[in-house]
Amino acid sequence: MKYIVCEKPGEFILKEKEAPKRKKGEALLKIKKVGICGTDLHAYGGNQAFFTYPRILGHELASEVLEIDDNEKDIKAGDKVVVMPYVSCGECIACANGKTNCCTNIRVLGVHADGGMQEQITVPDNILLPANNLSDNEMAIVEPLAIGAHAIRRANIQKGETIAVVGCGPIGIGIMKLAQIAGAKVIAIDMNEQRLAYAKDKIGVDYVVKAGDATIEEISKITNGDLCTAVFDASGNKFALEACPSYMSHGGRFVLVGLSKGDLTYNHPAVHAKEMTLMCSRNATTEDFEHVISVLDQFPTDSFITHAVDFTEMIQHFDSWLKPETGVIKATVSFS
Repeated sequence: MKYIVCEKPGEFILKEKEAPKRKKGEALLKIKKVGICGTDLHAYGGNQAFFTYPRILGHELASEVLEIDDNEKDIKAGDKVVVMPYVSCGECIACANGKTNCCTNIRVLGVHADGGMQEQITVPDNILLPANNLSDNEMAIVEPLAIGAHAIRRANIQKGETIAVVGCGPIGIGIMKLAQIAGAKVIAIDMNEQRLAYAKDKIGVDYVVKAGDATIEEISKITNGDLCTAVFDASGNKFALEACPSYMSHGGRFVLVGLSKGDLTYNHPAVHAKEMTLMCSRNATTEDFEHVISVLDQFPTDSFITHAVDFTEMIQHFDSWLKPETGVIKATVSFS
């Protein structure tokens, strides 16, 4: 079978190997479509945390079951499934407390272990979710939307809140739409006017603000001086991450969804005066995946996926997906 491996930063190679053999408790899957996410882009660029090479990327997967044992979810050969790509140990303190998303021994497909950029893959059958009602495109975007769902749940967003989301990439867009579904008013913040236009026109956010020197003033005008009760960073940009508390109301929450590799600095009196709740949001849980699947019909999947190629063409296109001017929001690679 064919697969694509990232040998080192900046280098993909299309190779062949024998198809995998599943073990007891595993499912053999046919990969139909793979979504490309920021983790993949950063891994290719050599600036992804928790990463080693060579690695087969891909953790946003649309797949079909080829072989599987009897299981609690009654998933059978021929079924469509979404893969929750976080393999947790089930024994650590985080797992014991139901926080499998931040297991101390977590192995994420496509990051710590080889992912789905291959024609077939074996995975533990307990990380599969039935998805016979979804299209391949819908299955391929469940995982990034689940990241947003987890962040919304962490922040306990309530109907009527006004929140800000910094970064109109795929994760940020997911947070925006899911926050709207939860009943919040959303301010989208980004430097890219094309992405701000997408957030306004396709996602339907209430307000857009171009990031810059006047960001705080614009948010203050929108909120009558109150600022935002919750602020989500989905950019991973150091400047943005350090600016976010300034957009937050007194008594508000700041949720770090994007990941920066470096140190962050905050003025203690400024954040202390607001009694800021600072929380990180990592990965997602089964509950988040199930929520996304239940509301996916409210998401503009067709416009969200801006670029789609066959796996035989991925290598020649991948560099272009790193460039904002190409207008990429979500790219997908097809193996079917």
